[in-house]
Amino acid sequence: MKHLSISLFFIIFLSCSREETHEPQPIDNPYYDQAFAYLDSGPVDSAFFYLNLAKDVFLEANDSLNAAYCLTQMAIILTNQGDHFGGQETSLQAVAYLNQRNRAHHHYLGSNYNNLGIASRNLKDYKRSLDFYDLAIKFSDDSLDTRIYLNNKAVTYKEMENYSEAYQIYQQVVEETSKDPREYARVLSNMTILKWLQDPTYNAIPEFLRALRIRKEENDLWGLNASYAHLTDYYQKKRLDSAWYYARKRYEVAKQIESADDQILALRRMIRLGPSDSTKLYFATYQRLSDSVQLARNAAKNQFAVIRYEAEKNKADNLRLQKENAENAYQISRQRILTTVIAIIAILLLAGSVYWHRKRKQRLELEAQNRIKAHQLKTSKKVHDVVANGLYRVMTEIENKPDIDREGILDRLEVMYEKSRDISYDTEVDVPSADPPDFNDKLAGLLTSFASDETKVVIVGNDIDLWETVSLAVKHEIEHILQELMVNMKKHSWASHVAVRFERIGHELHIHYSDNGVGLPKTFTYRNGLTNTGNRIKNLRGLITFDTEVEKGLKIHLSFPVF
Repeated sequence: MKHLSISLFFIIFLSCSREETHEPQPIDNPYYDQAFAYLDSGPVDSAFFYLNLAKDVFLEANDSLNAAYCLTQMAIILTNQGDHFGGQETSLQAVAYLNQRNRAHHHYLGSNYNNLGIASRNLKDYKRSLDFYDLAIKFSDDSLDTRIYLNNKAVTYKEMENYSEAYQIYQQVVEETSKDPREYARVLSNMTILKWLQDPTYNAIPEFLRALRIRKEENDLWGLNASYAHLTDYYQKKRLDSAWYYARKRYEVAKQIESADDQILALRRMIRLGPSDSTKLYFATYQRLSDSVQLARNAAKNQFAVIRYEAEKNKADNLRLQKENAENAYQISRQRILTTVIAIIAILLLAGSVYWHRKRKQRLELEAQNRIKAHQLKTSKKVHDVVANGLYRVMTEIENKPDIDREGILDRLEVMYEKSRDISYDTEVDVPSADPPDFNDKLAGLLTSFASDETKVVIVGNDIDLWETVSLAVKHEIEHILQELMVNMKKHSWASHVAVRFERIGHELHIHYSDNGVGLPKTFTYRNGLTNTGNRIKNLRGLITFDTEVEKGLKIHLSFPVF
């Protein structure tokens, strides 16, 4: 509904109807369907409201094309309702969602730039209006759309009184309109008014009447409205009665098409051209209609502003609620994560404690078992060294010596008895509390006690000076080591000759044992006796070496540090 020219109304009508054939296929959006239902039925404020809701749904779905289409329709509504600044603003928002490099968007770009051109022209910003029409023509993908945009451009030149430029545009499109009677009549009528405006002497009546006849045949009410306006303008300076007649005809058609703006324009001419007795009636009608239109437009502007405000307010409220929900969700998630972390740490600590307790229990049990084994081994060692070897030594002396020292044997048996009793009470008896006198003699007595008529024992280097700096513990261990060797010799070697040589080299004491017995078999394995011997040598940080490569007999080399 434009107030500047009849042709402009027709063009806008054609432009809007043409857009419907290019309407994009939207996603499932009930607001979109409701909006176009209101557009078809007439309440544009409701259509505007639902278009705005549909636009938000499309934006959330990342459907920029349909969002731009909704904004374009909203902009056209605003422009048609006289809110030209609002129409410009909304169209510019639509441009932001359209891609000039995407041919699927070109039709919507053309329609949107056309609305910007109309809004700018209505605001008398003609230069910018022409630029927008050029952009609409650039992105037009349909010849009819192109002719509509060219017609709007020509109307702008007409309002600028640049009639030659407007006429050139109509000459450019007139041949293409010959197949469409309505469009041809529109172009013919516009070209004729331009000829007359450039040359007031030009007889435009035949062409005006020709366009009028075509429009009557086509029942083109909007076209008739334009023809009656042109005839009124043409006759108002030539024949007032004809001008008044066509002004009344225009007023009647304007009422049929429900165009308040055209009714007002027709009433203005009727007031100026009609008889004086009817002027007062026409003026009252004009005043009432003009006030009604102005109030309606102001109300529409306010209503659309309220709709946009409420939409933005609702959007802001939704964003605030979303933010609050997001913050609450974040706090809940954070609390859950913290609770989960604490639970995991507690579980890990509990599992770690159980694992540590089990390991500790296993370690303590193993240590207890090792202590028992060590104690058993120590007891076994004591029994072996003190009781078994001691008894064997006594048995050997009784067996091999014709003169038995009964008192000495009894003394040794008593000592063994005491030591065995101490072992049963787990009393340490290994190391003597005082250094026995003449350790070399004691050691010689030990070795010679295993001599017999069949076995000769030779001792070399067992001097008293050798043992002066040797500790009691070392002497005690050496005594048991040599006793073990002699017992094994007596039991297993069948040796007839045994030699034991002692020497000291620096801070090391060396003992060389050799016999001419059967030696050690290749499959030899350590048993209790030699195992104890090895442990004793190890305790003294010494070494024991068995020489089994000799043809017959056994050689053992013992060495350990002494200080």
